[in-house]
Amino acid sequence: MKAATSGRAAASVHFRTEIEKAESQGVAREDMTLHLTLNDVNQLRRDQSLPVADLSFAGGVMRYLGVKVEQGGVPESMLNHKDD
Repeated sequence: MKAATSGRAAASVHFRTEIEKAESQGVAREDMTLHLTLNDVNQLRRDQSLPVADLSFAGGVMRYLGVKVEQGGVPESMLNHKDD
């Protein structure tokens, strides 16, 4: 997997870890939202190492590991949840 330009792990790896960390702290995945840069969205879509089940597109909404993805409009990708 290629690393993101910011020096962190690939988007799929980085945000899997972030999602799992938030979930271990009691945050439900339906209460999380990934606000991703367009670059990170493209990384996720093109990551051939991801299982097909990890990304879903239904009702006009992209989800990664069950977490809603909002595309673009942010200078840096981040995971938010209701407690933020």
